[in-house]
Amino acid sequence: MTGWRRSSSSRPSIAVLRVRAVWTAAVAAGASLVAGCGVLPGDPGGSREPVTVMTFAPVDTPATNMPGMPSMAKAYARWAASRGGLDGHELRVLTCNSDNTPQGSAACARRAVQENAVAVVGSYSQHGSFMAPLEAAGIPFIGGFGISEEEFTSYLSYPVNGGQPALLAGNGQQLAGSCDGVALVRPDTLAGDDLSQLLNSGLRKGRSEARTADILAADDATDYTEQAGSARSRASEHPAGSTAPSERPGCVTAALGDRTETFFDSFRRLPDDGEEIRISSVMGSVGQPLVDRTGGRRGPFEGAYVTGWYPDAGDSRWDPMRKVITEHAFGDNTLDPADAGVQTTWIAYTVLEKAVRALGRDAVTPARLAHVLDQGLQVSTDGLTPDLRWGYEDMLGAPNYPRIVNSSVTFQVVRDGRLVAQHKDFVDVSQTLAARRAARG
Repeated sequence: MTGWRRSSSSRPSIAVLRVRAVWTAAVAAGASLVAGCGVLPGDPGGSREPVTVMTFAPVDTPATNMPGMPSMAKAYARWAASRGGLDGHELRVLTCNSDNTPQGSAACARRAVQENAVAVVGSYSQHGSFMAPLEAAGIPFIGGFGISEEEFTSYLSYPVNGGQPALLAGNGQQLAGSCDGVALVRPDTLAGDDLSQLLNSGLRKGRSEARTADILAADDATDYTEQAGSARSRASEHPAGSTAPSERPGCVTAALGDRTETFFDSFRRLPDDGEEIRISSVMGSVGQPLVDRTGGRRGPFEGAYVTGWYPDAGDSRWDPMRKVITEHAFGDNTLDPADAGVQTTWIAYTVLEKAVRALGRDAVTPARLAHVLDQGLQVSTDGLTPDLRWGYEDMLGAPNYPRIVNSSVTFQVVRDGRLVAQHKDFVDVSQTLAARRAARG
């Protein structure tokens, strides 16, 4: 991933949804559609200017793919049209394939600038290269997936979750009372370098003596037998200084995005050594779709611990999103309501809508959107997250991720083939993140 691959998959693919409705006969007679654009029914009403935004994500790459995120954005635009737009504004959604490369992410951001987008919403990239073009144009980045460092450092980023930092810190807390040794398998990338320290912070918060064995792996490999063997061996070790037999199993947790399935396939193929090992992961690497396609209650993830940002997929708080998908996604099979990328995009567009309504202006600009968010607009997500605010006093302020405003996670477990809540309420990991900051000093 050192150069721009000049293939069709590496170039941004823009689909412009023109959510229009009642055209006059004279305009309709002479109108010709721009290539790649379509006309969907639904009149936003009034004379307010359209709002153009972009959602980008990697699609059809050898590593992590998030096609459900742009698909959710398109469905949201159709739903907005059916309700008269966003506060009377037609919502136009640009989608772009970031190709899981720094070049692709930056290209999507530059296209957002060229197309006069007022925000980038609900997008995914592990490469922070998209942020510089957006900052230069003053375009806010609302509700990214939470995997790149820039999402939690840029003054124009408005995250809706605590990203990978919160997940790994929470995963440590979740495992602290259940595991003896712990091994983490994570990407050998810049984004992955911090994960073992975060997991250790969570273990310490849970008063565990375990220390994380940090196992590096390529995020686009097709076999992880070597890493699986190393992880099982390290997870079976007793904590340093412990001589008494342990009544708790070792735990292997993996955070490899799409390749987490490949890793655990390699893991289950290891010869039996008699050691009891429990498996674990975080949302975005393991979710209900993966549990389903690997056998459900008879699959390898039965009993696995999973740390997420939001309520489990079966929670009734997701019903409005499910309804939108059913009525406006037209059978798009990339749109799974249990997918964390889809869920994050839904929440990000909820923020966008409420920010536009709070403005109450005929014209929405990037600067106006950023201003209303900076001034402490409080956004309710109907219980999918704690209420969100991005005022200075609402931010965590940790050096590596000062922009975190939502440091809550959920503890889930796979029971009878379903990811269900292990604990009913959100778990706040802000103290765990702060403890890690103090430990690094």
